[in-house]
Amino acid sequence: MKNRDERRPPHPNRRETPGKGPRGGGGGGGSSIWLYGIHAVSAALANPERRARRLVATTEAAKALPPTKVPVEAMERADIDRLLAPGSVHQGVALLVEPLPATTIEDIIRTADMAPSALVLVLDQVTDPHNVGAILRSAAAFGALAVVAPDRHAPDETGTLAKSASGALERMPLVRVTNVVRALEDLKKVGFWTAGLAADAPKTLAEAKLSGKVVLVLGAEGEGMRRLTREHCDHLVRLPMCGEMESLNVSNAAAVALYEMRRQG
Repeated sequence: MKNRDERRPPHPNRRETPGKGPRGGGGGGGSSIWLYGIHAVSAALANPERRARRLVATTEAAKALPPTKVPVEAMERADIDRLLAPGSVHQGVALLVEPLPATTIEDIIRTADMAPSALVLVLDQVTDPHNVGAILRSAAAFGALAVVAPDRHAPDETGTLAKSASGALERMPLVRVTNVVRALEDLKKVGFWTAGLAADAPKTLAEAKLSGKVVLVLGAEGEGMRRLTREHCDHLVRLPMCGEMESLNVSNAAAVALYEMRRQG
């Protein structure tokens, strides 16, 4: 498959995450965020791009953390519960942090510029933070370059998302864009082919034999891609399904699609 024109246009999109304050795992836009869980906190402590403000842990949970210069405040589980949103499964550890520095489409284009192949995921209004976190985890596991999501109709960087990502939020760029269709067009102009996952697609992902620089587009839970997003895809592909099941949860579909792309090399 031949590459598209290699021109790199300017792009106005920037990552913007509205602030939610320091309670309950909200964050972005300069607000602090409570991360929680051993994997999420350990990954954040190991990430030089992440600024930590406060680390609290039970005596037992502190033993599972990597060496860190951030002072550990000993705290009982019940006291950690009160710092976080109800139901947060924190495993006895929580870390108050600043949001990660913004990553833009231009950053992704520059990273992919000299590479013969690259894989980017675009999420079209996937709103569940558990799903987005799981997708980040799969994207990191299968070597994707970045995950792109709209500023609106997508979850903020939160403790829930970070916990679901199991550390991948610190490793996999989550790029916020103002307009998904414009982001697709910008990626297409620098050599990416776009493939949208759709249950009614004429070909399976394997049959499409995609190679080089590829964008995989996944639509919202239940509704799929929006019409304009679908129309701006070069290919529509599906996952082979058996029996009466017509679709998978979006995070499961992402994992299967990423594995197939990795298998094809």
